[in-house]
Amino acid sequence: MMVDTQVRPSDVTKFPIIDAMLTVPREAYVPDALREAAYVGENVQLGANRVVLEPRTLAKMLDGLAIEPQHVALDIGCGLGYSTAVLAKMCEFVVAVEDDADQATQAQNNLSEHGIDNAAVLQGALAEGAAKSAPYDIITIQGAVVDVPDAIIAQLRDGGRIACIFAEGALGVVRIGHKIDGHVNWRFSFNAGAPVLPGFEKEAAFSL
Repeated sequence: MMVDTQVRPSDVTKFPIIDAMLTVPREAYVPDALREAAYVGENVQLGANRVVLEPRTLAKMLDGLAIEPQHVALDIGCGLGYSTAVLAKMCEFVVAVEDDADQATQAQNNLSEHGIDNAAVLQGALAEGAAKSAPYDIITIQGAVVDVPDAIIAQLRDGGRIACIFAEGALGVVRIGHKIDGHVNWRFSFNAGAPVLPGFEKEAAFSL
């Protein structure tokens, strides 16, 4: 029902995305108290101003990234692992980063319990990414940003793509970035909202 009422009506029809979202049990990757709300058409709260992005938002982000089976992806702010699980169905391997130690542990447990062995969850600062496994073909950021740190852009392979929600006023703007000759060209994709992730706020300008 989630796919038929939220994903397909949003013009997301690519089989790998549909198959992944049909296969991954979303309710297994949200807090137990919110399992019944896992499939509603809105972000699911994880606490501490963190969310699982609504199905429509995640699906359209994945659609814009044009993911291929041989791609290696970086999933920043994976929460309890839902986005990582979906990506793992579409990619060769996924490196996920979560700054909350308890959530990182639970995410890895959730992935293992559901037989997803082509993903690894690392605990660390979201804005630092996971440089040791870079470069990545695909980067997804599971929350809003004001700025994308240079450290994250540096981890994207030339020719690779990145998707994130830029916080602009009351509603955010999802953009897909294409890295060409070391620089990312951002293109508007659609509107969506989410809290700004820690480390992705705009850096304060220096003043005397």
